[in-house]
Amino acid sequence: MEQHLLPLNGIHLNIHVAGPETGRPVWLLHGFPECWHSWREQIPVLVAAGYRVFVPEMRGYGASSAPAAVEDYRLLALCGDIQTALDAFGHERTCVVGHDWGAVVAWHLALLEPVRIQALATLSVPFAGRPRRPAIEILRKVHAGHFNYILYFQEPGVAERELDADIDRTLLAFMQGGNADALFLAPRPADSRLLDGLPAATLPDWCSPEDFAQYRKAFAGRGFRGALNWYRNFERNWQDTEALAGRKVEQPTLFIIGARDPVATLEAFTLERMPLQVPDLRLHRLEDAGHWLQSEKAETVNALLLDFLGQTYPA
Repeated sequence: MEQHLLPLNGIHLNIHVAGPETGRPVWLLHGFPECWHSWREQIPVLVAAGYRVFVPEMRGYGASSAPAAVEDYRLLALCGDIQTALDAFGHERTCVVGHDWGAVVAWHLALLEPVRIQALATLSVPFAGRPRRPAIEILRKVHAGHFNYILYFQEPGVAERELDADIDRTLLAFMQGGNADALFLAPRPADSRLLDGLPAATLPDWCSPEDFAQYRKAFAGRGFRGALNWYRNFERNWQDTEALAGRKVEQPTLFIIGARDPVATLEAFTLERMPLQVPDLRLHRLEDAGHWLQSEKAETVNALLLDFLGQTYPA
């Protein structure tokens, strides 16, 4: 595994690279609260298939820079990091795979780079085009008077005080599939904190102590502020993407979601409308899976990914 600390766009992006130098590039983009190591089950499989794999620690995570300003985490800046990195490595054609927030970046890279991004695979977060108004406005209306985690993340410093106080507890709470409904779906008073009332969590089966140490490393010493700032730009993102309104994702696209993922409930309308905006879509719902698909169901995800790449982006 090579490691590149790449200067770009006023920051440094830490990128892990593996696979034959002649292999076609595949980019793996992680989400929240994750790290490059969340793709540990996919990297060797893709390398064995002949691909050269690029796995960045996204802006705000791990050894990558974490600028202080909230606006430095707007969506087009996050996309710009990957676009500039593609330039630096000389990638004229590539495939992008994204999970969670990494999926959001991947969807928009496909819109911004319709030629360079030849195939797209996204996990957990669907896409149905630019909404008619900023998502944060919709959330404030729908969740007026009760707790919503995205609304809780909006005020800088508030969520950080809770989440940074015990990084291990925070990460374990997100990793535990059994807590998902309590974290994201169960009705709670508006003045609740994210982790209030949650039982102590242990490591899930899909994360060893050695793996967990890598997740912890991504936040130790810096906390969650950079990662949380991704959530604080919904209005800016909506304004910035006006030129993309109505544009469809034309690339061959693989989408995988877990039936037990809270996103499947929260984004049911988006899931229903997604084929209208993604005409070349292969959608798979994994019945016995939650949000952390590439770890929970690594063999299934790997098989779907390799089959998709073999058809649309062969090594």
